[in-house]
Amino acid sequence: QVQLVESGGGLVQPGGSLRLSCAASGNIFSINVMGWYRQAPGKERELVATTTSGGSTNYADSVKGRFTCSRDNTKNTVYLQMSSLKPEDTALYYCLYRDSRNYWGQGTQVTVST
Repeated sequence: QVQLVESGGGLVQPGGSLRLSCAASGNIFSINVMGWYRQAPGKERELVATTTSGGSTNYADSVKGRFTCSRDNTKNTVYLQMSSLKPEDTALYYCLYRDSRNYWGQGTQVTVST
């Protein structure tokens, strides 16, 4: 089993920045994928960004150039640095850990509004 603890969500004005963190604990495999998905009200959960333990990173087109996904393998932690935030980025952000199966965090709310 793997447990995920997220932090860093909140309310921010358009154009602002936020940083999300997610720490994994438990039965961690050295080869894995960690990252972030999000779900807005009335919409399906969608990919934001993922990063592999080997260092490859994948982004949704909607966040390229604005968000940066990184990880610290020594801490089993993944980060999402979000800049130039837009109202359409408002969603519940879920942390993902994947080895032979997917594990999800509880979600952290990001609200972009004046």
